[in-house]
Amino acid sequence: MARELAFVLINPYPIAKSRTGGIIARYIGRTDLDFVAARMFGPSQELAERYSALVRNADPENARNNGLLADYILTNYAPHPTTGKRRRVMLLLFEGEDAVRKIWDVTGGATLKSGSGQTIRDTFGDYIVDQDGNVRYFEPAVMVAPSLKRAGATLRLWSGYSEADGGIIESAVDVPEGAEVQKTLVLLKPDSFRFRSSRPGSIVDLLSSAGLRIVAVKKFHMTVSQAEEFYGPVRDSLRAKFRGIGAARAAGALSREFGFAVPEEAVYEVCDHIGPFFAASQFESIVKFMTGYKPSECTEEEKLTRGTEECLALVYEGVDAVQKIRNLLGTTDPSKASPGSVRREFGSDIMVNAAHASDSPESAQRELQIIRVEEDTIRSWIEKHFGHE
Repeated sequence: MARELAFVLINPYPIAKSRTGGIIARYIGRTDLDFVAARMFGPSQELAERYSALVRNADPENARNNGLLADYILTNYAPHPTTGKRRRVMLLLFEGEDAVRKIWDVTGGATLKSGSGQTIRDTFGDYIVDQDGNVRYFEPAVMVAPSLKRAGATLRLWSGYSEADGGIIESAVDVPEGAEVQKTLVLLKPDSFRFRSSRPGSIVDLLSSAGLRIVAVKKFHMTVSQAEEFYGPVRDSLRAKFRGIGAARAAGALSREFGFAVPEEAVYEVCDHIGPFFAASQFESIVKFMTGYKPSECTEEEKLTRGTEECLALVYEGVDAVQKIRNLLGTTDPSKASPGSVRREFGSDIMVNAAHASDSPESAQRELQIIRVEEDTIRSWIEKHFGHE
């Protein structure tokens, strides 16, 4: 069976209620599909109207449900009628055999026939009617496609607005403003994507307790060149740390070898000479972990394109965002991180520690320029499967 491309649009309400991580966890954990791309949108009035019309006119046999969904889209996806501010909608792409049906099955019906919590909409959606059958409240949580044809039409439409309406949606209706508001970058590292599991969504869910807003998202493969620039500042700190790390070990080894006690201070100068070699070796290991390649294995041209490991970048915005995220992430060494922190729950060691977060607003700005979170990564997948609009 040929591989298909399916989509999930997470609606503004569950995003505002910080249910994004739980939804992502369900889709990754309950299908065998590859999570290949993600992008945040702030739909314009035009995109909301065109998407609403597409859903309304898609299937005459399901006119009632389609009308309900179309009305929801027009009301909840369009900019706020008074302020004109955009609403945040997150687009996720999944690829694999029979992908559209699998996403549809995990999502469940919009009118919540079972109410058992088995599907996304059972858990995160609402469908409330009165005794006469009139709909009093409706929140479908996500939008998906019932067929490959509908998936293609929807994705071609959204792809056409990806540049204008997608990227970093920092002026959305529910995103705070003011001098104390900061942006910070979170990178879910490759160890979260080595096998399909709910882990990436669970990390996002844990970070939601910071009370911040996700304003951008990007699923990507970091290149060697990006990793070298991103982790460049680590070189100096590794070199400086080696005196403390290596002196005790070197003194111990020399003491055992020569049969007399060698004080640590006697090997400080040696450690200062060895430090650069240690830093270079550790730096190579970090870059390989993040990209799949050591810099020394690549030409300068290959560094611009090579990267096989998966990462997920998220931009959070809010008051004191940097420190709030770092508190939830925990210390670099998972064994020393606080119980309940991301690294304590999901990390293995100092390098394989689940996620990275910016350590200052200045670092966040530098890192965002390297990762280019606003960059469109969905269009190539849509064109591969469905061509242009």
